[in-house]
Amino acid sequence: MHQPVGFGSGRLLVVAFEGWNDAGEAASSAARLLAERLGLEEVAAVDPELYYDYQFNRPTIAAGDDGRRRIEWPGAALLGPGGSHGDDEETVTGPGVDGLHVLLGAEPARSWKSFAAELVDAALAAGIEGVILLGAMLADAPHTRPLIVFASSENPDVRHSLGVERSTYEGPIGILSVIAEQAEQAGIPTVSLWASVPHYVHNAPSPKAVLALLAKVEEFTGLSIPRGTLEADATAWEAGVDELAADDEEMAGYIQQLERARDAVDAPEASGEAIAMEFERYLRRRGDGRGDQRGGEDPWRPRDGA
Repeated sequence: MHQPVGFGSGRLLVVAFEGWNDAGEAASSAARLLAERLGLEEVAAVDPELYYDYQFNRPTIAAGDDGRRRIEWPGAALLGPGGSHGDDEETVTGPGVDGLHVLLGAEPARSWKSFAAELVDAALAAGIEGVILLGAMLADAPHTRPLIVFASSENPDVRHSLGVERSTYEGPIGILSVIAEQAEQAGIPTVSLWASVPHYVHNAPSPKAVLALLAKVEEFTGLSIPRGTLEADATAWEAGVDELAADDEEMAGYIQQLERARDAVDAPEASGEAIAMEFERYLRRRGDGRGDQRGGEDPWRPRDGA
């Protein structure tokens, strides 16, 4: 696969936000793992007073190592090289790793265009050459099968080089779409990665979706990202869902339906017509209460239009 500038050896920015774009906390957890493995430090941050509603996204208070209690405010920060990588066995390696940045925070409540412009300016100042936006959506996805990651880009060169599609989603968007649009306007190519999280376990973090996102990041960048305990966590997560389903006959039957549908689509002998028919069945179920509980869009497409 030929990689465009910014997705191989260039200075890369990985973006994730908590909240609407982050089903199962998969996107924010993947970005946070990258930042921790690389020992990244804050190089720029927004003023939370300008962008956050504290009644909606409340500050928290916690005791530090010195015993003092401090208030932590919601916000977003650009993290860049400067800290210690720690254990070499847990360090991210590969092309462009020394220039890797992470943008992580909570989705803002107001002034999205100004918020995005401020962060894109910070990315330009850091010399960023490519942006990977991470998201996670609730979907009709069986937890027993590999979780799908949908990749898309509005940049024709990126689509050609990485072999991804342009998203056809139309509807409400999250902050990722705004940042993607402004980054592209500033000349920074972007690609969006959205993991599918089983909607019937939407209240719990999904380490399996984190693994899926990290694998796709590796595929597009050539990086090698240590998983730590994620593999074991994902196995335990799947076993926990299996236990819940074992005690719920209706849930178990529904999961079996999802498995059959997924296996039919993934089968080597599956024809284009069969895949199209299965896709139409998903579309017909959008409004019957078994799909995403936040709106009823196409469960195989990301919530975000980026």
